[in-house]
Amino acid sequence: MSEYRIGFAGMTHLGINSAAAAADRNFDVVCFDPDPQLVAALGRGELPVVEPDLPEILKKNEQRIRFSSDPKALASCDLVYVAPDVPTDDNGQSDLARIDALIREVDAAMRVDAVMVVLSQVPPGFTRARARPGRLLHYQVETLIFGRAIERARLPERFIVGCAEPTQPLPAALAHFLGSFGCPILPMRYESAELAKISINMCLVASVGVANTMAELCEKTGADWSEIVPALKLDRRIGQYSYLSPGLGIAGGNLERDLATVLTLSERHGTDGGIVSAWAANSRHRKDWAWAVLESLVLAENPGARIAVLGLAYKEDTHSTKNSPSLALLAHLKGRNVVVYDPVVSPDAAGVPFAAAAGAMEAVDGADVVCIMTPWEQFKKLPPQHLAGRMRGRWLIDPYRVIDARAARDAGLRRVTLGVAPEGN
Repeated sequence: MSEYRIGFAGMTHLGINSAAAAADRNFDVVCFDPDPQLVAALGRGELPVVEPDLPEILKKNEQRIRFSSDPKALASCDLVYVAPDVPTDDNGQSDLARIDALIREVDAAMRVDAVMVVLSQVPPGFTRARARPGRLLHYQVETLIFGRAIERARLPERFIVGCAEPTQPLPAALAHFLGSFGCPILPMRYESAELAKISINMCLVASVGVANTMAELCEKTGADWSEIVPALKLDRRIGQYSYLSPGLGIAGGNLERDLATVLTLSERHGTDGGIVSAWAANSRHRKDWAWAVLESLVLAENPGARIAVLGLAYKEDTHSTKNSPSLALLAHLKGRNVVVYDPVVSPDAAGVPFAAAAGAMEAVDGADVVCIMTPWEQFKKLPPQHLAGRMRGRWLIDPYRVIDARAARDAGLRRVTLGVAPEGN
């Protein structure tokens, strides 16, 4: 057990996964949230988020973790991370009210010599505006990914730390904690760290934009984007870890927030944000890909078609539906004959007014078309022959290539996916 005790305030996705990773590094951890019902549920092992391996990591380290709804519990901590998820609206604008309230509550409860670190994503200038004499305050960039959050929290590539004076050594508690992970630590001024996070996401958006733009051309010219990707990943200037999978627009909330932030800053300071506007426009254009395919290939001939939609979460291994492509598709299908299924997200929770099936195959029964809108692992195991046997029609809209192309073709299914022209056309 380390001599330092680490606190985390805000038990949403970011706080819970970060706290679990700290405990897994043998630190004594205090987890605070002002919601007593949430804290009670966490104490019973009931998690408000879905992440692979997170329940197991928490169980393994339960003796090191204490949950509390009393901010005074943080008084025993040497280092406290303020780590609530920051919600965004439909325009990608952040609501900073909750994190501001939490910072004030935590600041009042912490020891004078303890270090506060803002871990939530905030706009440039946020951290410096909250600094005050007598409080050691830092900002740290989080790079968690829905569906891989605990892996990213336990095995970070590097730490980016915003400081009032980046030339000065980090406080002992923070330096010891970050050093325990054995990766590079990059101190910089507050604003640089805040913009570093946004810069990372801009690079990801750029890669997604290239993939979406070129995949759409593949769909029209007879090329196959999946054949091109390996060539790009073998180019060292692009690399094997690049975001080169085409998708249905940008989803999840974080990338949209950063696009909105850069556009706001560009307008405020008179800089050119045209490329960011283009990325946002490309995202909006591709978000309706599934609807355009469904309308042109199926509903134009059969307006009363029975439609099975598999998946509501915006991606696999998460409960989040923020800007979900599935919900974007379902918004076009009101009044249609639709049945939905997701292994984690209930239609009621997602606000989806359609019939719900108890399982994937039940949803497929009698369907004229099946739309696989979330690439859940269990959907990858659906045998195409069984799908074809349960369906009435033969159309399979599979943007993420969940079902093997040859197996789908052998089963008599007409599969449509991103980055290649529809089969049979």
